[in-house]
Amino acid sequence: MLSFACAVDSLRIANRMLGQPVYSWVLVGEGGKSITCSNGTTFALDSDLPETSRDDTIVVCGGIDVAKASTKKVIGWLRREARKGPTIGGLCTAAHTLAMAGLLDGKRATIHWENQDSFGEEFEEVTLTKSVFVVDGNRLTTAGGTASIDLMLKLIADDYGEDLANAVADQLIYSSIRTDQDTQRLSVPTRIGVRHPKLSAVIQMMEQNIEEPISPAILAGDVGMSTRQLERLFRRYLNRSPKRYYMELRLQKARNLLMQTDMSVINVALACGFASPSHFSKCYRAHYDTTPYRERGSHAARLSI
Repeated sequence: MLSFACAVDSLRIANRMLGQPVYSWVLVGEGGKSITCSNGTTFALDSDLPETSRDDTIVVCGGIDVAKASTKKVIGWLRREARKGPTIGGLCTAAHTLAMAGLLDGKRATIHWENQDSFGEEFEEVTLTKSVFVVDGNRLTTAGGTASIDLMLKLIADDYGEDLANAVADQLIYSSIRTDQDTQRLSVPTRIGVRHPKLSAVIQMMEQNIEEPISPAILAGDVGMSTRQLERLFRRYLNRSPKRYYMELRLQKARNLLMQTDMSVINVALACGFASPSHFSKCYRAHYDTTPYRERGSHAARLSI
């Protein structure tokens, strides 16, 4: 809902600042009656999936379990309308819907950080970035949340100038306008609550090398430390060994893949740097107190309720 509201209200305020309705919108969806957000709020739709024109902009808003919501009818409609050449965008997880329709092939795109692992595994033909938003030709994608504001401010600036975009931002009390060069996640020091450059560098290397883990000795050497010094650094600031921290990162990615993709457990294990399914299952159970198979089964059961 946040992604949707941020996008629509930015346009509403632009109209107010200009004193005329330069932007208009309709809410459409499969069935044409209503749609309910993950927070329980229900919106009445203006129509079913309609015919559009080249001059229209289609913006898809995605939420939790976007693959299930990306029905054959929605995918078919997007493909049909895309042939007319309009601008098509995806807010939050809706980049997944656009990718399923083949509309991001050969394009740069972004998606909410929680969905990056699964998206990267499933859509190799899309150049995935960690940007707040991406504009690549007539394809728009955002990372979700308030990133919709940043995208709309860029579009408003392109259409009517920076002064109007800044006026809209002021009305929204939005003081830190981001560009497509800004990344969506907090920096490593901010996330872990520690500002130690060598520790941050090692964690960044870990996050970038999940499929083929790097040994603590090499990690330490790359930042000019001994393995023992690195061990003490992790113990002091994170209360765990480098090996344990690295394992938690890999298991977190594995859990995301189990929840968000149809990848086999074996392929999930390999994508997260485990040489065998049995070792993966043992480590997963020790950390999450359940097996990968049970985790996936219980997740599917929750979604079907």
